[in-house]
Amino acid sequence: MMKVNHGYETPKQALETNSKARCGVLHPPLCGIVRLTNFNSLRFWNLSLTINKMRYKFAAIALAPFLIMQALYVRCVTPKLPEPSGKRSGVDGSGPLLRLLILGDSAAAGVGVSTQGQSLSGQLVNALGAEFKVSWKLIAQAGHKAKDVLRELTMASPESFDIVVTSIGVNDVTHGTMTKRWINQLGQMVELLQSKFHSRHIILSCVPPMHLFPALPQPLRFYIGSRAKQFNSALNLFADGCKACEFVTINFPMEAAYMADDGFHPGALAYKIWANQLAVVIRSRLAEEEFPNKNEKNII
Repeated sequence: MMKVNHGYETPKQALETNSKARCGVLHPPLCGIVRLTNFNSLRFWNLSLTINKMRYKFAAIALAPFLIMQALYVRCVTPKLPEPSGKRSGVDGSGPLLRLLILGDSAAAGVGVSTQGQSLSGQLVNALGAEFKVSWKLIAQAGHKAKDVLRELTMASPESFDIVVTSIGVNDVTHGTMTKRWINQLGQMVELLQSKFHSRHIILSCVPPMHLFPALPQPLRFYIGSRAKQFNSALNLFADGCKACEFVTINFPMEAAYMADDGFHPGALAYKIWANQLAVVIRSRLAEEEFPNKNEKNII
């Protein structure tokens, strides 16, 4: 987990600064390049970055036919799990009012479990409900990419949310979205969350470690996993320059007991670990500020 750097006023400024550092195309092992201050070291790492990018692209081009065949095979044999049943908004718990939005893709929607109570939203609300009166809403759909989530927010009616939790990126990875375009779309999303939905804290869940997904054969797993790492490096840098944002790495065992039947989505145990880790981050961020809704305990 990384604490944010308060060096920028807005996500747009963070995007402008990070684009100068070419954060949208950083190779994962070189994600610290923008923190180097020595010019000679910076030139050396930029050269290394360029070489590694070329090797990566050449490898992808050479393997493209085989990767496409593997991807089609995985799509055919992997069971398509439905989104879980249950409510997608509500008020639960007791204490100071906390307005929560869960936003994103199939993992945010809870695919992999049978009810919303077992999903990320249900378990996160449960984890926070002992301390807060949680007014929560879920806006998520299987298959959604960053551009789809942005469209949903643009069409939604204005509301206020203290905390926003996101799960966005897996579909962008698998559908070939360029890293820089993905970050730009997330930047627009963050600006919209702040301006239209008055969100004070935006928790950006990492793209999961797709190089460990049991449903993906090699070398497809390596290729997809490398793209996921690239996305996470860019997302980490973006959050580092966004005052309202925090990048969160989610850690749960990539074992059968923690995964859904499709070997691609989290199961109930994984969602619980994820929710508990997010709850820790949320409590920590709220503890650093004077909670403005602490006296609104009765009617929303």
